[in-house]
Amino acid sequence: MVMMDTLANALATIKNAEMRGKRETIIMPASKLIAAVLRVLQEEGYIEGFEYIDDGRWGKFRVRLLGRINEIGVVKPRMPVGYRDLAKMPESLRKYLAGRDIGVLILTTNQGVMTHREALKRKIGGIVIAYVY
Repeated sequence: MVMMDTLANALATIKNAEMRGKRETIIMPASKLIAAVLRVLQEEGYIEGFEYIDDGRWGKFRVRLLGRINEIGVVKPRMPVGYRDLAKMPESLRKYLAGRDIGVLILTTNQGVMTHREALKRKIGGIVIAYVY
């Protein structure tokens, strides 16, 4: 049985397109989690936008890039963090970001997918799934 991490594949596709200077890329297959992460990337200004394309199978996303991403990837193994852990930003999380106030961690919480800053504002914890800077 082949294990597939569609989120890791999607973020690798974005990173590779950014490194080659592309203006847009296609991510497939599509999923709700990938859509939520793309929405966070768009809100944070890392991508221009994205659209879902129904191809009759699993669907795909067309992502318009801005060339602002230096590094992007998933956090493996997934790391559950509480609100207090996020506030202290332990070394295990700090290693994913370039520096203080540079980049964001993307968390999945019981209130949806959001950045670590948004989770701190709402005073909730979650599971760290990705990072970008």
